[in-house]
Amino acid sequence: MDFTECYSDTVSIVAAAARSGCRAQVQKLIRRGFSVKSRDNRGWNALHEAAAAGSKDCVREILSAAAGCSRSSRAYVNSLTHEGESAFYLAAQRGHLSVVKLLLKAHANVDQPTNDLSCPLYAAVDGGHKEIVEYLVSKGAEVNGTHTASCWTCLHQAVYKGYIEIVHILVSVCHLEALDDHKITPLFVAAQYGQQKCLEILIDAGANVNAQAADLATPLMIASQEGHVGCVALLLDHGADPNLTCSCDWPQLPIHAAAEFGHIGILNRLIAVTDRVCDRGLGMVSPLYLAVRKQSKSVELLLREGYSSDAQDCTHILGLRSPLSFALFLTSDEPYSESVRLLIAAGATLSEDDLMYALSTEKTDLLQLILQHRWIPRPDWKRGTISSPEHAKRTVLKLQELRELMCVALSEVHFAACWLPLLLQAGLEPSLLLQPNMLEEADGGVLNYLLEFVNWSTLSPSLKLILHQRKEEKTWTPHAHFECVPCLSHLCRLKVREILGSDVLMRTDVVQQLPVPVNLYSYIQFTDIQQTSYTHSPHPPVSQRIQGYRSTHKHRHVL
Repeated sequence: MDFTECYSDTVSIVAAAARSGCRAQVQKLIRRGFSVKSRDNRGWNALHEAAAAGSKDCVREILSAAAGCSRSSRAYVNSLTHEGESAFYLAAQRGHLSVVKLLLKAHANVDQPTNDLSCPLYAAVDGGHKEIVEYLVSKGAEVNGTHTASCWTCLHQAVYKGYIEIVHILVSVCHLEALDDHKITPLFVAAQYGQQKCLEILIDAGANVNAQAADLATPLMIASQEGHVGCVALLLDHGADPNLTCSCDWPQLPIHAAAEFGHIGILNRLIAVTDRVCDRGLGMVSPLYLAVRKQSKSVELLLREGYSSDAQDCTHILGLRSPLSFALFLTSDEPYSESVRLLIAAGATLSEDDLMYALSTEKTDLLQLILQHRWIPRPDWKRGTISSPEHAKRTVLKLQELRELMCVALSEVHFAACWLPLLLQAGLEPSLLLQPNMLEEADGGVLNYLLEFVNWSTLSPSLKLILHQRKEEKTWTPHAHFECVPCLSHLCRLKVREILGSDVLMRTDVVQQLPVPVNLYSYIQFTDIQQTSYTHSPHPPVSQRIQGYRSTHKHRHVL
């Protein structure tokens, strides 16, 4: 090889002329003895430049000049750049059909791979050069070879680019179920990238609509995840299975992907065809778990369509106990999310962990939300009875929920200044809080507030002893009237509370209907009692407190 015209940063003089497409200049230089084989720093020679430029006349002149023995001529035609690109590859890549035909007549290798495993046909497909693809296929180019690091075939690439006409050409000659390195078929690619027309061509050609990738993902799952409504409809209409498990790790279905990413139109379609066993079935996962991540519209739709706000316990599958507990965990350091509101309004069961988020903080937003949708039953309340129209709008706290509410409240006495007024005004029987640890640990102001709601003269001797000790230790300063027998006005107020029901007394306008002077309304509703303010002190995050609560808590109180 003649290296006399190799340069570190430019092409040879013949290659420069070929790049410009000047046939006369190429002829002149060749006659003067300049070599067509000189390479630049990319490994390109004059034939590469002419082919890339699409100059058929220059290619013909260069090939003629390179013709000596047939062996050396063929080697020159198939010479490669440092990237492994032949002149034939460059012409196919850039869409120069006439040059492709000329080089093929000169014995160019139709399937010569590049360093990155591409080939002329793959390059033509990638560039969308339909006529070249058609020509190369007719000349016997390998159509099912795998190319690039991902092992895609030409059909994968045509579908990815959305070249409908090229897909039409390839489906008749290519293996429809060809797999890449993740066992993904061309049809999967069409579903993933929303190439609906290509998807339709593949389906009509007989491609498998339920072909699963290495991780078990299906075309329907990926189309649902990416929000391609048309592709989802096409797949379902042609037999795609919405109940096929799409993950090696947990029983994921297409409906989970639609719910997680908030594709409401797709979610609506999948709700109608997905087996409801995923909602509550053991070993399954409700789509609500995925929806609560931030997709409140998905939560709203699922609940409206009858999915359970409680779902199933997925601790052993996802490490999540319920959709509500997951939603609270996601927003533990913020005000409650819309998903939390929707779940509580739908009647989601409250666990001790859930109640920790409401009571183990100085913020009362979540507790107020719970009390908007739950009412605390009176001790003599019987299931099936409604105390008032106000009750009919809310769900009664179940006995287990009330037990857990009391357990959490009595373990979070430090925050009682925040939650105590809300619970008492919502109708909680105050005597339930008259427990030793409450009287021992509560702030003095909290203790005084609580005692205003009870007949303190009837406390048990053990509780009176605790109060006496706190008074002696000066950790509690009682109101002056606690020293004597409760006055008649105090006892009357308690009796009114008992008869009317504390929550009715506090939350409705029943008091305004009583035949008493207006200035007694606040007295009857206990609003004349001054609430204590919360004294801030550093506490671990709620999630950390829950872990500690689980490991150390013992039920302090049983209803």
